[in-house]
Amino acid sequence: MLSSKPFSRKFYSQASPIVAQRLLGSHLHRVIDGEQLIGRIVETEAYGIGDEACHAFRGKTPRNAIMFGEGGFSYVYFTYGMHHCFNVTANQEGMAEAVLIRAVEPVEGIEKMQVLRWGGGGAAHHALQKRDLTNGPGKLCQAFGLTRSDNGIDLIESEELFITSARPVAPNLIGVSSRIGINVAKHYPWRFFIKGNEFVSRGKPSS
Repeated sequence: MLSSKPFSRKFYSQASPIVAQRLLGSHLHRVIDGEQLIGRIVETEAYGIGDEACHAFRGKTPRNAIMFGEGGFSYVYFTYGMHHCFNVTANQEGMAEAVLIRAVEPVEGIEKMQVLRWGGGGAAHHALQKRDLTNGPGKLCQAFGLTRSDNGIDLIESEELFITSARPVAPNLIGVSSRIGINVAKHYPWRFFIKGNEFVSRGKPSS
């Protein structure tokens, strides 16, 4: 049975690597036209203070302003002129940290996710490719209909976009590696994923 209890502000007020690990196994909820889409979070990346790969590294801008507020808000950005990425802000106000949700395992509303990702006919064509539905940050944003218009949503108060807690994933089941898809600060071991889960993105883990 899925939990219906969103994480607290106190939870999101922790450092991003802590939040990133604890989010594994929890459930991302998105309500579109009254239909609930749910995905189990299986892969995350932390971006923190003094981290050159963090969008807040060079200071506050209109694009990253939400990161400088309290933890627990959505930070959605458009990248490479191709796709959106969904992040959760973390740490205390002014600390400007975030956690990228890299992949989720589809749980509920899968047909709707397929339509959002591939369109009407495409959904039927890709029905057997469930693994490819949400195994990457751009893919999950497509499948959950997340765009820049969803930036700045309070994930604690919202009834349309929120994350509910779940039993923590056992430490021995959590894989850790350097982050992928970035060109700087690659040495941080801040990518976390559930070992053996088929919905983890294609990047090769180191452990």
